[in-house]
Amino acid sequence: MTLILREGDSEAFFEAPFHAYPPVIGYVSPMRGDILRMLDPGKNPLWTSGNPYRFWTVHRAGGAPVGRIIAHLHRQSNERWGWNRAQFGFFDCADDPEAARLLLDAAEGFARDQGMSELVGNFNLTAMQQCGVMTGGFENTAYTDMIVGAPWLPGMLQANGFAPFFPMTTFEIDLSRAAPPPAGLDPAHFTFAPIRKSTFPERMEEARLLLNDGFHDNPMFVPLTAEEFRFQAGELSTILDPRLSSVVKQDGVPVGVIIAIPDLNGFLKATRSRIGLTTPWHFLRYRMNRKRAVLIFYSVARAAHGQGIMSAMLIETLRRVRAAGYETVGGTWIADENPASLRQVEKMNGRALHKLHLFRKAIA
Repeated sequence: MTLILREGDSEAFFEAPFHAYPPVIGYVSPMRGDILRMLDPGKNPLWTSGNPYRFWTVHRAGGAPVGRIIAHLHRQSNERWGWNRAQFGFFDCADDPEAARLLLDAAEGFARDQGMSELVGNFNLTAMQQCGVMTGGFENTAYTDMIVGAPWLPGMLQANGFAPFFPMTTFEIDLSRAAPPPAGLDPAHFTFAPIRKSTFPERMEEARLLLNDGFHDNPMFVPLTAEEFRFQAGELSTILDPRLSSVVKQDGVPVGVIIAIPDLNGFLKATRSRIGLTTPWHFLRYRMNRKRAVLIFYSVARAAHGQGIMSAMLIETLRRVRAAGYETVGGTWIADENPASLRQVEKMNGRALHKLHLFRKAIA
């Protein structure tokens, strides 16, 4: 069957996974508006800061898009870590080797045109947002902000010269099991400042600074500017449950943060990730029946490491989440080279949910 590679079609970029994957794959798209905003050269700070990008969709005869990919530079990553790397993201494709080849060749051509020596992905538009390609756990239901892909994608990448590296694990914590032990933070010195709509700008700027500080030495991390953080986190104000997210302060000084939100995947599936006439009804139904939450990130300032704040902060948050009526909590990913964090999840009755890897290819 004839395949056509098309560049720059943002509507087809949004639609491609719905045509590429059967429902059993469990793919859930971000909102259509968010995808279009990410691709907009005038709105995404990744592009307005001077990083080049191109994106493609592959279409079957008749026009239906059955695959997509974006290729881009993150110059800040290359400068900070000494790389000469282009990145690809949003690699989604039907079980069609020729469609995969067209998409990956296009991304590789971009990397070569930019003078890069390797192509690495998935990175869905920032260095520390959604990343990885799902390589295991395909039978498990994902949470918001987790990468979901088809089981044939890793093989397609390898068939086109890409090799897996940097394994990661997503996780799920069952709150219906034994209650966690006491948190252990002295209330005379530690307070949990909830993130509400009324305090959103102040708390989120504290969250950004704590993320940048606590993750400073993590592999691949690049500190986020205020503009980048607002672009990624701004919409959280409409979906936050103040019982889930907080900034932890020690004697009034921010030392830790947990950002957790209700899992949106049921709502997104019901609306097909679009705003329509029935969206308010679906959103109300979701608000009344939410039982799953997801940890987006958590961080403790480097100066406060070694005091047990991270464990106590997580335990207290899980206690509050359970009291709010949630039954499970998902976590987006932990690198396998971080065994301490993986052990921490196990202590909280967590289990591995999915396996992810990054994939890379040297560019001649």
